[in-house]
Amino acid sequence: KSLFARVPDAPKRPHPIMAFGIICACCGEKREAEDADDMLLMCQMCEDPNAKPQPPDMSVHTIPADTPVVCLEAAKAFAGLTPKEQAYAYHLSRADWEGAKICLMQTSPESVHIFALFQLTFSAQPVADIVAAAKAKGVTDEEAAQALIYAASFYGNLGNYKSFGDTKFVPALPPSRFRVFLSASAADAAKVDALWEKCVVRMYSLPPRQRQMGLGASKGITTYFSANCEEADADVAGRFLDSLNLSAYNTRLFKTAEAAYTVLLASAETSGAESGGDSDAVSALCREHSFEGKTFTIRRGDYAPLMARVCTALGEALPYADNDDQKSMLEQYIVSFGKGSIEAHKQGSRHWIKDKGPAVESYIGFIESYRDPSGARGEWEGFVACVNREVSRKFQALVDGAETMLALFPWPKSFEKDKFLRPDFTALEILAFGSSGVPAGINIPNYDDIRQSEGFKNVSLSNVLAASYGSGDKPGPFIAES
Repeated sequence: KSLFARVPDAPKRPHPIMAFGIICACCGEKREAEDADDMLLMCQMCEDPNAKPQPPDMSVHTIPADTPVVCLEAAKAFAGLTPKEQAYAYHLSRADWEGAKICLMQTSPESVHIFALFQLTFSAQPVADIVAAAKAKGVTDEEAAQALIYAASFYGNLGNYKSFGDTKFVPALPPSRFRVFLSASAADAAKVDALWEKCVVRMYSLPPRQRQMGLGASKGITTYFSANCEEADADVAGRFLDSLNLSAYNTRLFKTAEAAYTVLLASAETSGAESGGDSDAVSALCREHSFEGKTFTIRRGDYAPLMARVCTALGEALPYADNDDQKSMLEQYIVSFGKGSIEAHKQGSRHWIKDKGPAVESYIGFIESYRDPSGARGEWEGFVACVNREVSRKFQALVDGAETMLALFPWPKSFEKDKFLRPDFTALEILAFGSSGVPAGINIPNYDDIRQSEGFKNVSLSNVLAASYGSGDKPGPFIAES
């Protein structure tokens, strides 16, 4: 429950602070709640009794027990930082991980409860101890391996859908055996049982709609939209937001009636100017609007407790910032996450671009839109990294010759940006990456108006490359053996 604690001394709110607003697309059951213990998971799809869907391919929906787990080596890079830089990295990492819990709610309704179940069971004792206790209860080596790889995959994807591929994965061992494994934990048995009952059905269920992410009853599930939304709803909402010049990056859409919608903005603040909140550009929009014969109500305060924690951690990082650009960047991020302003995040990104070659690199916010079926809403992402100076020098040589090399590529100049802006190309050692997956490299920010006229950064994540591609007998991609 501490994950969803209210902001201290916050008054009773007229709307959910982290609403799920789940509406079953078939039976219309709906409910909103403020407390994690009172959240209603989407009901099972009311399957047509005459329909005979194809059984799922379990090789797609389970994780092999022998899947390797690799570690990111960052101790040496962190040890090379000064105490001030280490403190800066620590507080930024706290901000990343506080916000990363948002990914659970951006994945599936059940992910929150599965996360709480695993946090409870695995934090009560070392993993080796729960495995030994489970084996004493009759759990086999294979079942223990299947339970652990499911938990590891869940944590690695921050939810029960693959971050690359968007397909649901379920435990390979039967529910009864998984329950025996979890009951071997030293955690409070009653609490373990209560959480298990809340999530077990959706943890294992694979009706056609739940097998993959998608928008609409025939496509899949998504928590960026209520379950009764279709592509037409996303389209009209996109036009509405464009009419206000309001970005969809930090929003979710809930259809409350046939021609009525609620747009939720992620922010620590929960009220608009009309209800006594501070007056700002975002709060002025937090009201009811009419558009194309439909009613849209904009509310902020989505994920409010987590956004407040992010703001607190960023504020604690401020005293350790190395220069004015870092300070201004953090201040704008705090405004963005506090008030729900993407414009403030863009201002912070401008300062981030100007901060060339810092010892501690970071970026945070609602960044990539891959998992939104409509491609408009950003998933939470935050990373903190140390610069690998030796590899960065080699990348700088690549940047120095980039304009010459671009002219040699087999496509016309019209495919390039109007003006080549020299990027900051840096090799980083990841210290923290709070999101549903860890890429090998990043090219950000994603705001095209900034990228086109002001620049961007390319970052190569050296320890991710080393862990993912540099271990074992894996061949180097795109490189001839000779």
